[in-house]
Amino acid sequence: MGFLELLLVAVSLSMDAFAVSLCKGLNMRKLNIRHAGVIALFFGGFQAIMPLIGWFLGKQFAQYITSFDHWIAFALLAFVGGKMLVEGIKNEPEEGGCDDKLDLKELFILAIATSIDALAVGISFAFLQVQILPSIILIGITTYILSFVGVVVGNRFGFKFQNKAEIAGGIVLMLIGVNILFEHLGIL
Repeated sequence: MGFLELLLVAVSLSMDAFAVSLCKGLNMRKLNIRHAGVIALFFGGFQAIMPLIGWFLGKQFAQYITSFDHWIAFALLAFVGGKMLVEGIKNEPEEGGCDDKLDLKELFILAIATSIDALAVGISFAFLQVQILPSIILIGITTYILSFVGVVVGNRFGFKFQNKAEIAGGIVLMLIGVNILFEHLGIL
């Protein structure tokens, strides 16, 4: 997996966190940079940790399924991307609601909820022999930046972009899954 594909994965995985960050920013009466940094740190940290956990799990089982690992990677990415696409089309606000306070317990739960898809991507990274350290650093930094920007944009513009971000992220993940499958089948 090349840098551009990895960057697209990182941006796509960040879309849930970006959407929740928009929500958090929306309800800040006044932009609080410190709160934006804490929110971004939670989301970026969990988006980096979850693929690492998935990668370790995938490495444990990789030797048994190398003959069909590309199908697993395709299925995981298509499922996660499809789920994001459906959630974006549903046009419903993110779970957890929006409020003005910074509740660390709520952030912890939201960070886990928005990074579950990164766990599945980490499993597919193990099958695809992706170097995990640069990958999780890129995913974590990308999510941190987009989450921080999400709080700022949410504070300025509100819910306007939440569903569009979710839809775009889902489409990109599904296309990457199709690309992986086609490469392994020799179509590309």
